[in-house]
Amino acid sequence: MEVQEIVKEIKLSMRQMMDGAVAKSMRDKGVAYKLNWGATLPRLSEKADELRARQDMTAEDLSHLAIALWKEDVRECKILATMVMPPERMLPEVLDIWMEQIPSQEIAEQLAFNLVQHLPYAAEKAYQWIAGSRPYEQLCGYHVMSRLFMNGREPNERGIHEYIDQVLVALQEADMPVRKAAMQSLQRFAALGLMYERIAKSAIKSISLDFL
Repeated sequence: MEVQEIVKEIKLSMRQMMDGAVAKSMRDKGVAYKLNWGATLPRLSEKADELRARQDMTAEDLSHLAIALWKEDVRECKILATMVMPPERMLPEVLDIWMEQIPSQEIAEQLAFNLVQHLPYAAEKAYQWIAGSRPYEQLCGYHVMSRLFMNGREPNERGIHEYIDQVLVALQEADMPVRKAAMQSLQRFAALGLMYERIAKSAIKSISLDFL
């Protein structure tokens, strides 16, 4: 089956997942998509599992499907794209394009959780993004950092200094979602061990904030 036919099939199935209350709640909170059926994340995850289990689709096919889904200005399609893209097939240059096209906080978070944290170059991109100036970029970067720290990934000395410098800037200057993501990542950083905890507490103390 051609990729565009599968995309049409997926969009038809999305209508059956429609949840008007969820979609309305998002609109009321200012989250605007060209098309939003309000499908829940568990339902989308089930759909992603179904697509990955198809016998007629290879990893390469799934990557082409993910790219096609991302191009749709539809909430559910973009989230599915982050779920079905095989990490080993995600090229850095494609990720850069996706990052530039993120339409909402939700999509930034889903991209981080579903895909970026699993990429071999996840840390490199996370450091790049937290040093950037765009909120969605920073948000995604800090969420990726959190997941890497949770998985026991310890930064080297240079990485520690770079990370702490950016966190302190974010905690003082960034918008609220980025500040929350930065603080969460710092808590995950501190959980790596006693040395990291001391570094985190010292950093927070330097800007007169409480470390929770």
